[in-house]
Amino acid sequence: MNGLYDEIKIAVYSVWNRRWLALAVAWALCLLGWLVVALIPNSYESKARISVEMQSILSDKVGVDARERKKNMERVQETLASTINLEKVVRGTALNQSVSTDRELANKVEMLRKNIEIKSEKDNLFEITAKSSATNLSDAENAVLARDIVQKMIDIFVEENLSGDRVETSQTIKFLDAQLAQREKDLQELEQKRVQFETENLGLLPGVGSISQRMEAARAELAQIDSQISQASASLAALNGQLSGTPSTLATPGVGAGGARGQLAQAQANLASARARGWTDSHPDVISMKNEIAALRRQAAKEPAGGGGYQTPNPAYSSLQSMRAERQASIAALQARKNALQADMAQLASKQTMEPGVAAEMSRINRDYEVLKSQYDQLLTDREQIKLRGQVESETDSVQFRVIDPPSSPRSPAAPNRPLLLAVVLIAGIGGGVGTAFALGQLQTTYPTADKLEKASGLPVIGSVSQILTNAQRAIQKKKLRIFYGTSGALFGVFGMLMIVEFIQRGMVA
Repeated sequence: MNGLYDEIKIAVYSVWNRRWLALAVAWALCLLGWLVVALIPNSYESKARISVEMQSILSDKVGVDARERKKNMERVQETLASTINLEKVVRGTALNQSVSTDRELANKVEMLRKNIEIKSEKDNLFEITAKSSATNLSDAENAVLARDIVQKMIDIFVEENLSGDRVETSQTIKFLDAQLAQREKDLQELEQKRVQFETENLGLLPGVGSISQRMEAARAELAQIDSQISQASASLAALNGQLSGTPSTLATPGVGAGGARGQLAQAQANLASARARGWTDSHPDVISMKNEIAALRRQAAKEPAGGGGYQTPNPAYSSLQSMRAERQASIAALQARKNALQADMAQLASKQTMEPGVAAEMSRINRDYEVLKSQYDQLLTDREQIKLRGQVESETDSVQFRVIDPPSSPRSPAAPNRPLLLAVVLIAGIGGGVGTAFALGQLQTTYPTADKLEKASGLPVIGSVSQILTNAQRAIQKKKLRIFYGTSGALFGVFGMLMIVEFIQRGMVA
């Protein structure tokens, strides 16, 4: 601890012994630093905040959703600092006074691009910041210029949002009108071409639709008729089977044993009638009738032939015959329709073979017409929707701007922080002077204490003699100290004077 204390004392002594050098370096560094700080131009900053409120009732109804409105705001924010808009700012502020050529205008635009900042704090809140540090203007003029720049940017921001959409809507409607007129002309030409083509190919395109479509319809109908003929033929075969097992007459039993044959005939007629109604062999009544017929056949076999009865027409046989005639007529009609369809298909096939490109050409014309008509309808819908949106935005004030914080009038420069820089230069100058004196003391081979000499030489030091000053030397030394203190105080006095001048200048701007 004592060694550290001795080192500190030695360092202080080394600096103090070269105090004039330290003071000279401090003065030189401070004067140079203060001159540099004085040459830095003041930069004045103005800020403003604006709020953008959008109507969402009618806008949503006509397709202007919140996402699209936000996208439009982002587009305006990105293009607000474009070269065209910055040129408007230059022309509308005091910057235009020093612009005489296009080159100077381009330089002013680049300067503005670096000194203007536009940021979005929230979805509908924007902050515009502008800085002005023109060297040819006074501080008060720079402060006014910064405020004017922000005000001009607000005006452009509002103008771009209000008129930008209207100009875009007008251009879009004009483009859609031109496209609709062209599509309408193409539709009329295509309609005339289709009518002319149908007139020229009337023999090859009968009826409605192309040959291929008519042939497809005929094939479908032919398949349906084949299915119906199959069903009718199956039904006719079933009726023929029933007729073969049904007697045409019934024996009416008389007095005696001829009653079994009559009952057998009646039972068979009942069975035929049941099958004609569609009953199957698994039906309980059909099974019962079969059992009854089997029993009656055994009884009839025991009766003598011609057992005294007489014959009457069988009503079931007559009914089956009429049903068979109906089925045969139906099959004949279906076959006639089938033959007619086959003849039509053969005729259509011959026509299609003779002119294979007619159907394809007609299909292509119809397809082109449908595509063009669909495009025309879509363009017409889009034009009406855009026109309605434009009316909503222009007549209902869908976008409203409100200035929350008007452009501020700066009372003090935003940069540089000259009081802080002046203090930093003062501290740096004093530090530089002290550091220079200490470094020079370390470079010179002097020994401030006997211990230092003993460590350096390796020889024992018997003692040391203090410096003895006369009265005249003490007087001279005191005079030099007064001069040193006065010069040091003058350094702080210059610093204080610079600070006073800085605050006076700020007061004049305010």
